[in-house]
Amino acid sequence: MTLYLDVIWLLNLFVDFILLWLTGLILKRQYALWRIAVGSLIGSVIIVISFSPFAHVVGNPLVKLLFSLIMVYSAFGFKRFRYYAANLLMFYFVTFLTGGILIGAHYFLTFDPGAETTVLLASIKGYGDPISWVFVMLALPIAWYFSKARMDSVEHVKIQYDQLVDVLVKIGEFEFTVRGLVDSGNQLQDPISKTPVMIVSIEGFKETVPEAVHVLCEEAEDIFSGKRNLEEQWTDRLRIVPAQSVGRNSQLLAAIKPDSIMLKDHESNWPSSGLIVFRQEPLSADDSFCAIVHPKMTAGKPVQNVS
Repeated sequence: MTLYLDVIWLLNLFVDFILLWLTGLILKRQYALWRIAVGSLIGSVIIVISFSPFAHVVGNPLVKLLFSLIMVYSAFGFKRFRYYAANLLMFYFVTFLTGGILIGAHYFLTFDPGAETTVLLASIKGYGDPISWVFVMLALPIAWYFSKARMDSVEHVKIQYDQLVDVLVKIGEFEFTVRGLVDSGNQLQDPISKTPVMIVSIEGFKETVPEAVHVLCEEAEDIFSGKRNLEEQWTDRLRIVPAQSVGRNSQLLAAIKPDSIMLKDHESNWPSSGLIVFRQEPLSADDSFCAIVHPKMTAGKPVQNVS
């Protein structure tokens, strides 16, 4: 069997470069491509040693760990131990994740899983059909893209999860609880009192809301013009808030001052204050939240949950 040492070395260099690069992208590190190239070059040395009289040495897990330590240090440096450890652990995570994707792709495409020389083994051992190398070189960037996209998706979900709160509102005898998204882009507030405004969609519980809330959603302009009147208990709470949105001129929103607002996340709950603008249309395509919470409304002092 013919061994193509130069091709094997280049393939390993390419794989190490992709893995280190993906590590830096996921962790959002400040990195230089030339440093990643140096780390990849150091990692590829293990292939050269594998075909030398010292081949038995590189089979030792401690030696492999040593090469990983040097590779990560060369690519990202050492600022503090926690920073370095995070880089190292993410490098191993990316390696196993990408390797798992390649294994899955290989066994998905192959029709003979019992073959003695498979695409994956050929790429790992470094010999075999050149098509094996082509497979790895083509599949690895796809695995890299898929891994980065999935990690970005997980990060987005985590960020959104951290910004979601339960909102408990009491307006007279009317009480409701919705899931709210704390949105820094929501800067809506009463121009006089500077009271923050929260937007609430009644789409998920419109059967239980008072008639006055439906009027506020559908006929707010009639209320301002005097064509439609609200009950006294709602009129006393009514505030007019000017707002602007993309594609629309300035408009007036009918906001209500509630008796109380309580915000609750997965760790604590705290009282808040503000105005509420009701809307008929949903605010989230997947119904993950029904309210857009002004960031100033989360500035209250948290009170630990009692369970």
